[in-house]
Amino acid sequence: MSRPNLYGVPAGVDFAAAVLDGLEARYATQPPETWGRMTLLVNSGRMARQMQAAFDCGPARLVPRILPVSDLAPLAPGADIPPAMPRLELVLHLAQLLDTLTDRQSDLAPKSAIFDLAESLTDLMDELSGEGRGIDALDHVDVAGHASHWQRSRAIVAAAYDYIAETDPRLPGAEVQRRQLADALVGQWADTPTTDPVILAGSTGSRGATRALMGAIARLPAGAVVLPGFDFDMPPDHWMALDDPLGSEDHPQYRYRVLMRDLGIEPSAIKPWNEDTAAPDPARNRLVGLALCPAPVTDRWRAAAAGLPPLAETTARLSLLNAPSPRLEANAVALRLREAVETGHRAALITPDRELTRQVASALARWGIEPDDSGGVPLHQTPPGRLLRLTASLIAEPATLSELLAILKHPLTATAGDRGVHLLATRELELDLRGAAVARPSPAVLLAFGADRDGRYAAWAEWVARLLEPKGGTSLVARISAHMALTEEVARGPGGAGSGGLWEEIAGRAALEAMQALANAAPAHSGEIAPHAYATLLNGYLGRLAVTDPRRPHPDVMIWGTLEARAGGVDLAILSGLNDGTWPDLPPPDPWMNRAMRHDAGLLLPERRIGLAAHDFQQAIAAPEVLLTRAVRDAEAETVPSRWLNRLTNLLSGLGPEGEAALEAMEARGARYRQRAEALEQPETPVAPAPRPSPRPPVEVRPRELFVTRVTTLIRDPYAIYAQYILGLRKLSPLIPAADARERGTALHEVMEAFLSTHADWQRDPDAARLALARAADAHLGRLSADAAIRALWRARLMQAADRIVADEGQRLARGRPVLEERRGALALGTPDFTLRAKPDRIDLLSDGTYAIRDYKSGTPPTARQVQAFDKQLPLEAAMASRGAFPGLPAAPVREMTYISLGVTGEDREIPMTDRDGADLPDAALDGLRRLIARYQTRAQGYTAQRAAETTRFDGDFDHLSRHGEWGLADEPEPQDVGPRP
Repeated sequence: MSRPNLYGVPAGVDFAAAVLDGLEARYATQPPETWGRMTLLVNSGRMARQMQAAFDCGPARLVPRILPVSDLAPLAPGADIPPAMPRLELVLHLAQLLDTLTDRQSDLAPKSAIFDLAESLTDLMDELSGEGRGIDALDHVDVAGHASHWQRSRAIVAAAYDYIAETDPRLPGAEVQRRQLADALVGQWADTPTTDPVILAGSTGSRGATRALMGAIARLPAGAVVLPGFDFDMPPDHWMALDDPLGSEDHPQYRYRVLMRDLGIEPSAIKPWNEDTAAPDPARNRLVGLALCPAPVTDRWRAAAAGLPPLAETTARLSLLNAPSPRLEANAVALRLREAVETGHRAALITPDRELTRQVASALARWGIEPDDSGGVPLHQTPPGRLLRLTASLIAEPATLSELLAILKHPLTATAGDRGVHLLATRELELDLRGAAVARPSPAVLLAFGADRDGRYAAWAEWVARLLEPKGGTSLVARISAHMALTEEVARGPGGAGSGGLWEEIAGRAALEAMQALANAAPAHSGEIAPHAYATLLNGYLGRLAVTDPRRPHPDVMIWGTLEARAGGVDLAILSGLNDGTWPDLPPPDPWMNRAMRHDAGLLLPERRIGLAAHDFQQAIAAPEVLLTRAVRDAEAETVPSRWLNRLTNLLSGLGPEGEAALEAMEARGARYRQRAEALEQPETPVAPAPRPSPRPPVEVRPRELFVTRVTTLIRDPYAIYAQYILGLRKLSPLIPAADARERGTALHEVMEAFLSTHADWQRDPDAARLALARAADAHLGRLSADAAIRALWRARLMQAADRIVADEGQRLARGRPVLEERRGALALGTPDFTLRAKPDRIDLLSDGTYAIRDYKSGTPPTARQVQAFDKQLPLEAAMASRGAFPGLPAAPVREMTYISLGVTGEDREIPMTDRDGADLPDAALDGLRRLIARYQTRAQGYTAQRAAETTRFDGDFDHLSRHGEWGLADEPEPQDVGPRP
């Protein structure tokens, strides 16, 4: 036809219903079979389902053939086009190529990145094919002025095409096949135009193949192209401004201008699809269109705005919410969606932010509302997907305790056997291995666990040990087979049959199909694959698949991506995540072509991506009622509003008092939802903060003995003594044993003990002394810490202080010798009835027959004032030594108390033997302890939380139990009698 049949539908209308209304108006008088000969091409599978639903609503008629524009094969059954290689096989083929290239050039990429690079290379090849460029487009890419990295990237892209052509006769991907089908149809219709109705609806022509197809269909005798979200109010000078692509590719209507140029028509040639179908709010559409006008004509904002209706009416159903945080934004959106359900309105949350959609869905769950999420749940986040990823990591390397427990505690583990016994065994295993500080459980450790406890868990432990055994096979086919067998064994459990609940439910069936597809494609990767690489491949592969459950969603609450915005048909649209970097999002990194190279090859540039996102925004904001939301801050810093939101607010702010008042009203309406979300976070009734506890248990249950190191705790944080010795609680050991300061101190103590045991060999030879210290460090640091990096760091720090340690120890050994190291002693106080215990680091017998008490410190030693007030360890040990409390050590006076620093920059600290009043410090400390214990042997004395914390940075092991944070150090303790009364 001489004039293309191009039509538009304004933004905001129910697109499926509008297309159907237009077809009924045009074919109402045609024979019924005309509907059966009609082909309706739509932009996506979701739109195809919506069109089918619109036809299902009646009346009775023959239904057209409804196809997504990506499925053109039924329209060209006789086309001689080779089959396409499935995407997964193409990725694996390219991964094989990249693996070979990295073997030859190790600086090309790390092995762990091969599959990600293969995915991005597949995307690039799809894009080249979609734009009709192919391998010949690389001939136009000039890399002479670019860095060698880009020159090598271009060579790899060219090599990929050659490699695929030599490896497989099929086309490299479905996008190549779609392009060839589109070209075949265009050629076929150019020679013999079909007289059957062919309608293409919903596409913007962003891809070259689709745009060529749109031009061909628009010229068919019974063809028509229906454009979504066409701006009929856009002035001619604004359309003319779009002719410069450098400054207008980011405009929402730019793709339509390109289509017009291809077809040789002007905007006036595009007519409304339905003359009587108007946008829900035409005035708002004009306002938004003006706000998003091309940059060169923004200087005409004021003049163009003079023709707008009153701004208060134009923005009456438009609200703006600036939330202080993403959490509050999600809660406010959830409340608005709940309100829509209660008032019987159909609502959609439209955003590209998947983290935000998960938060909103979680908030809606409290009211039993399950939204219809078009994106579904990523397969790798479903229970079977998570288990598959966990077992893949189990194959990749020996499991840590946390990884093993994550597998054993997974809800799909041991679902074919007695899961109750399994969970009990898992709990006991966790406590056992945590207490033993086992970082990576071995089969031997597990079998030893099973042999204990009268063999109750022997069979279970053998099953867990089998899970940790190495799995054979190095090819991808073998890896998948071993992985599937391992995962089914985990799901089956000991003594079970089948695969438990692993492949049940919708997510399980989807996971099984995905793994079978991966197994079918695996022969495309013929080389070896490392376990880590397999785990990386699986994680990325499952993360690109989604699972939807059609049985659960609420019919009137949707979560859409930005592409679905053009569907319309909702009463309320909530546009969320309106921050730059989210909507529009940042362009994805391209390891193969930089911006200039993409321009030379005719590929999508960031501006074109932004223009497509802008078109989605323009359609979404045209709904009957709209709520715009953004978070002012994220977890890291303040955010920047989306450029389109900035445009709209700047336009309103610049239109004088009327515009400012309209903007304030929008923000006020949005603030109501923020206030409701804040109120939702508040408890129904105020809950008073917990008081500072000071429990008073019966005297008979109070401890009758303590180590000297715990006396400091009794002084500073008595509540910790109450929790440990009376309640019988202890701090749970970490899942991953950490080489902390306490661990380092223990290791250094053993190093010094071994070092001093050889002092006769090096007492007068500093070089020999340094060598002896190094040997002691090598022997004992390695035994106490399995982490090689930590051992090296600890050794390096110790040896940096070696000269000082050797010199100081030489002086000490010249005046005496160690006579007790790390041996326990006890002293009965008599009255009160209490025993003091100690295990000194070291006691030296000096030449005059007196003792010196030494204590090693890897950190900062306490000061003399701290010793007198809090840290009573050395004075109490001195008092015990002077009274003969240590076996094999006769009673004798103590002349010295010293903290020996083992740190790099530390200094030894001598503690005076007298206190500030001139009294003997050890005797004073022992008398003070007697008085302290006497007070705690009365019911009136409570165990106050952090009684003498000294600084606000003081941390106790039981602060969470005492509800620290609800009370402060300035609060008075609240005594409370606990336990049975006498």
